[in-house]
Amino acid sequence: MKPIQVGLLGIGTVGRGTFEVLQRNQEEIRRRAGRAIQIAMVADLDTARAQQVVGDAAQVVADARQVIANPEIDIVIELIGGYGIARQLVMEAIEAGKHVVTANKALLAVHGTEIFEAARRRGVMVAFEAAVAGGIPIIKALREGLTANRIQWIAGIINGTTNFILSEMRDKGLPFDTVLKEAQALGYAETDPTFDIEGVDAAHKATIMSAIAFGIPVQFDKAHVEGITKLEAQDIRYAEQLGYRIKLLGIAKRVASGVELRVHPCLVPAKRLIANVEGAMNAVMVQADAVGTTLYYGKGAGSEPTASAVIADLVDITRLHTADPLNRVPHLAFQPDELSDVAVLPMAQVVTSYYLRLRVADQAGVLAKVTGILAESDISIDAVLQREAGEGENQTDLIILTHDCVESRMDAALASMQSLPTVLGPITRIRKEELN
Repeated sequence: MKPIQVGLLGIGTVGRGTFEVLQRNQEEIRRRAGRAIQIAMVADLDTARAQQVVGDAAQVVADARQVIANPEIDIVIELIGGYGIARQLVMEAIEAGKHVVTANKALLAVHGTEIFEAARRRGVMVAFEAAVAGGIPIIKALREGLTANRIQWIAGIINGTTNFILSEMRDKGLPFDTVLKEAQALGYAETDPTFDIEGVDAAHKATIMSAIAFGIPVQFDKAHVEGITKLEAQDIRYAEQLGYRIKLLGIAKRVASGVELRVHPCLVPAKRLIANVEGAMNAVMVQADAVGTTLYYGKGAGSEPTASAVIADLVDITRLHTADPLNRVPHLAFQPDELSDVAVLPMAQVVTSYYLRLRVADQAGVLAKVTGILAESDISIDAVLQREAGEGENQTDLIILTHDCVESRMDAALASMQSLPTVLGPITRIRKEELN
């Protein structure tokens, strides 16, 4: 049987890895897919670099639209990234009747509804395993492996850059800015790391997972997004003393009133497996009614780990290439006409527990005033830690862990505490997730 023909748009780090792994393991992949898979065309503005990678194995062009226009190409891999030209090319490839494989989480999180609807109309597949958690097959697990389950929540370390930074801050006691420079020097963080450290990258991925888990449209604009730039080394130390680790989590949770979709730093009990995921590794916990808790762990980025996911999508499409579109697994796991319009909740309605750090005057009655405000707000206290003031110091840190309460109530209590004359600086709030 003739090999299925693939066009690759963009041969940077992941594109090169995809080409090389496909070449190296072509016989194994053919045996799994039932048909050979061949990258026949590569489009990249740097044609000299692309030619150096592929040699005589594929035609190299500068214009991606030449790949899309080629009637011999069955599948287009989009590895350009971003919302702009990548969106245009994906839509054009779908309109041309090509299946699409992409690692572009930003594109799918923002324009996924439009893209999946276009693919449904044309009867083609859009596969995106590499868009979330690199080489970890979390999309396939959610779409297929857990299809018998009612998924209750997902909590994931889905950005390796921020996890590396938090691990280094904890291990070495260094401030955020110092560790960020280290991460950039080692290649874990981009020159402009904003998407990573402000939580946007993780929110893109959490948005995609929430859609698959709960059968809702992709709704990135409704996600609550906080990064790690305001975290201080002292908060990581205090969390350790209380038996917690701080991780940036992407959380999607089904509750009675809707769906929570949020990314922010969290205190996680140190005894949880996910709390012990260090460095640039990724991990995703899924809680479901039938199977219970499952954990998926591995490399969330890199040339060959991401290529592994891209090629897995190629194999899936190759197997289903001639199948009736109605018998394929839907893009978002649920049939398109069965998607739910359940609301994504604003952060003010989310219920969780909290870590609070207050810089306060070292004098009698301060703790009573603070706890009084919490009591008036009907917020119960789980634990209190007060650092003993050093000799000659007239201020100290007061650490409070709370039980669950609705975020709006905590907002009001924080405003009251902040107005106390004995509270000497901005109050630090970090949400706490027990992940039971």
